[in-house]
Amino acid sequence: MSEPAADGDYRVLGTETVYEGRIISLVRDTVAMPGGGDSIREVVRHPGAVAVVALTDDGDVVLLRQYRHPVGGYLWELPAGLRDAEGEAPLLTAQRELAEEVRMAAERWSLLTTTYSTPGFCDEQVLVYLAEGLSDVDRPVGFTVEHEELDMTVETVPLADAVQRVFDGAIRNSAAVIGLLAAAQHRAAGTTLRPVDAT
Repeated sequence: MSEPAADGDYRVLGTETVYEGRIISLVRDTVAMPGGGDSIREVVRHPGAVAVVALTDDGDVVLLRQYRHPVGGYLWELPAGLRDAEGEAPLLTAQRELAEEVRMAAERWSLLTTTYSTPGFCDEQVLVYLAEGLSDVDRPVGFTVEHEELDMTVETVPLADAVQRVFDGAIRNSAAVIGLLAAAQHRAAGTTLRPVDAT
């Protein structure tokens, strides 16, 4: 029998890897509970991701329509991508994804918000950036458009229209919902944003 966790801590007593995939892994943790005893928690380990609210000088936002196999349909999303390039800082990942997916660069970057997408079973953290002062660029050298990205639609719409799509249920991707609402609030209230290198 395990000892109770001290001072209200949840302590990992043991970890077993159940599955190791190309992007995610599934582990089974045995966790000591603060009230005594222990419990099993299945956790999806994820490298994390970034998303970009790319705003034009006129206040329009760039959206993508992309097929997502797990939900069996298309979703409207922000430019985004996995933090799967070893050693690459999150901001550089965001800048790369913006260039790869919508062929844009930005003069000004801010960290808009961070979110855990599904903390009940997954450790994925998504950093959502605000990109302003947009300009057109070529895709990075060596990048190849493939798979679902071949079928992607890019659209630029007024931020207010994108926010209304959230409330209409037409935008359901969590990073997009959070990013669009945060960007709208930031523009309306002039909120203070964290440094771009914060996590």
